[in-house]
Amino acid sequence: MNIFVVIVTYNPKKWIDKCFSSLRKSSIPLKIIIIDNGSTDGSQEIITEKYPEFDFIAYYENMGFGGANNIGINRAYDAGADYVFLMNQDVWIEVDTLEKLTTSAIQNPEYGIISPMHLNGKGDALDYNFSYYTSTVYCENLFSDIFLNRHENKIYFLKFINAAAWLISRKCIETVGGFNPSFFHYGEDDNYCQRVLYHGFKIGILPASKIYHDRENRAENTYLSDYKKVYQRKLISEFSNLEVTRSVVFEKNKLYKKLISSVLRFNISEFQNAFEKLKMFNSGNINYIIKNRELSKAKARTFL
Repeated sequence: MNIFVVIVTYNPKKWIDKCFSSLRKSSIPLKIIIIDNGSTDGSQEIITEKYPEFDFIAYYENMGFGGANNIGINRAYDAGADYVFLMNQDVWIEVDTLEKLTTSAIQNPEYGIISPMHLNGKGDALDYNFSYYTSTVYCENLFSDIFLNRHENKIYFLKFINAAAWLISRKCIETVGGFNPSFFHYGEDDNYCQRVLYHGFKIGILPASKIYHDRENRAENTYLSDYKKVYQRKLISEFSNLEVTRSVVFEKNKLYKKLISSVLRFNISEFQNAFEKLKMFNSGNINYIIKNRELSKAKARTFL
């Protein structure tokens, strides 16, 4: 069984030892691929010196989370990976984390993605955002079964879990592919989950396995109101939907063509109109994109 771990790094100096040393202690053999997104904190030299057995690929530009992960996933796939474990640089695992995940994945091939329980960096609570994603609204029976000790080695289905710790099957990669590089950072995991579900795979949580995610002090990890959380998830879901994403791309291409056409015909008013619409698209104007999300659904389907 070939298990590859792919980690995208960007100035990871404070987490290197906890993250990488935990992989060395795994109860099953792992092959590690590190993709660095142009770190400037001296971590590239530290990784090369202290972890020579890792496959370390250093870039001098930031290709984004999804783009860099795609390089690692492709490298692992070409090397014969049966499973690829995507892991954030601020995450570390327990000795049996990957053993439990892969055992469960083998027994449940219908799951394209299986994730462990995400604790915070101190290990004294669940990661806050993870607790939101796995609440009873999104993940039926998980917490009640844990409380009543009925979870054993069960997997619990849900439609989304953040990509801090994903075990992805080879079959899922072959069918779904990698991340959409249009999402530079944030939203790429929502989009991928949408595609996984679209292609008939399941996404699940395995309570018997756990990781530690040290992000309590990150600026975006604040205790948002329930309303704001729901609103954010709704917007991301809209944009990560395959049909919506393709519709937006199709509409943008139409506007670019209109822009060029208006220049050739010296039509100033048409040029200004197309230019203003493109500005709204490219600035991520939420209301404009949502308003136009139905424009090209029929044609968008041809891209799936």
